[in-house]
Amino acid sequence: MSRVAIGWEAMTDSDRQIAQWVEETPFVDTHEHLIEESQRLAGVIHPRTLPCNDWAYLFRSYAAEDLVVAGLPAADLRRFLGPDLASQEKYRLIAPYWERIRHTGYAQALRHTFRGVYGEDDLTAESLPRIAEKYRETVQPGFYARILGLANIEGCHVNSLQRIFMETEQPGLLDHDISILQLCRCSAADFAWVEAETGRRPATLDEWLDVIDFYFATYGAKAVAVKSQIAYSRALNFEPVTKAHASRLFPHHADRVGALHALGPEDLKALQDYLFRYCVDKAGECGLPVKLHTGVLAGYGVMQLARTHSNAADVCRLLQDFPETRFVLMHIGYPYEHEFIALAKHYPNAAIDMCWAWIINPVAGVRFLKEFLMAVPSNKIFTFGGDYVAVEPIYGHALVARRGIAQALSQLVAEGWIALEDTRRLIDRIMRGNAQQFFRKGH
Repeated sequence: MSRVAIGWEAMTDSDRQIAQWVEETPFVDTHEHLIEESQRLAGVIHPRTLPCNDWAYLFRSYAAEDLVVAGLPAADLRRFLGPDLASQEKYRLIAPYWERIRHTGYAQALRHTFRGVYGEDDLTAESLPRIAEKYRETVQPGFYARILGLANIEGCHVNSLQRIFMETEQPGLLDHDISILQLCRCSAADFAWVEAETGRRPATLDEWLDVIDFYFATYGAKAVAVKSQIAYSRALNFEPVTKAHASRLFPHHADRVGALHALGPEDLKALQDYLFRYCVDKAGECGLPVKLHTGVLAGYGVMQLARTHSNAADVCRLLQDFPETRFVLMHIGYPYEHEFIALAKHYPNAAIDMCWAWIINPVAGVRFLKEFLMAVPSNKIFTFGGDYVAVEPIYGHALVARRGIAQALSQLVAEGWIALEDTRRLIDRIMRGNAQQFFRKGH
């Protein structure tokens, strides 16, 4: 963490001590979407996970979204993130919008990455050729470990966007979640995904439950958690549904020859409710925490804020119905983070993950951490996850997070709420200790 980046000269002695402790303490990174390093090295273009293999790839998550919100036409974004446009043309396309977003959390993480990984203070017309070259030079065998080492991260949890469970090539560095989204959403793509991975084409609910059982039996002991981002497509109000009712619905979604049939919204919700709760049961049997996306959605132009606002209220039923299962509520539920502090304070089985939150709004992250530590036991929070597909921006995001953690604790000390001598142990707990104790493979 750069002393310049955290305003070293303006700090008190107490601030400097806290900043030093935060800088020295490794993170356990509890949420990424990294593809395997070998895929980055191969450079094979994939529309979702590697749409281009140049510096523009670093914008894929999430600065590209800020560019569109700032006025970049969506068609130009597709060209920018595609493989065909020359580097200079890509820069000319985004330059006016980069100036508009450069102070957002998304852009600050990139700027810190340009500085710390590539040695360039910012993305400009003059620095562009050097950044483009350094992007290519960086992608070498072992660069995942090198970037994470620069960021002082001792390990990552990965929710693969390519497999329900990814058996990673780097098990000492990357731990994986089981993605239950494809097991309970019931889309045509999910049925095709499962068939591609397992060779199975279930025609009955029992056959589909056998598929779920297979994933948990095969990967449960290898996983650190299960993860669902189903909040992108529906509310989190998963109600009890009988197996008999779900069984009647399932044949209407996939018949014996694999033809798919649409369910009405109420029936689809009921089937999803049953399958989601079944997956939560299986997670509990395996001792795996359940990670849930909450709060603001990635992307642009699609979020239904009323549904997002209901996330905290909706998960109460799950927390009550599965008291022995541990739930991780991700992204602090921004912009409704106070409700998630209330959940963590009230429910023993609710923990909060600040993954992604530091770059959604760094200042809100500082406020949240201060208020959380004043209201909730300090073992119930995880303070970093980059939420990236590319490894490089994790460096910049981690720097933003360290700055925010140092600011939050410094303010609490200055305001007399926490003693300076208590902060070192607290720093270790919230940056790594909580995650080490909470997420245990084979538990």
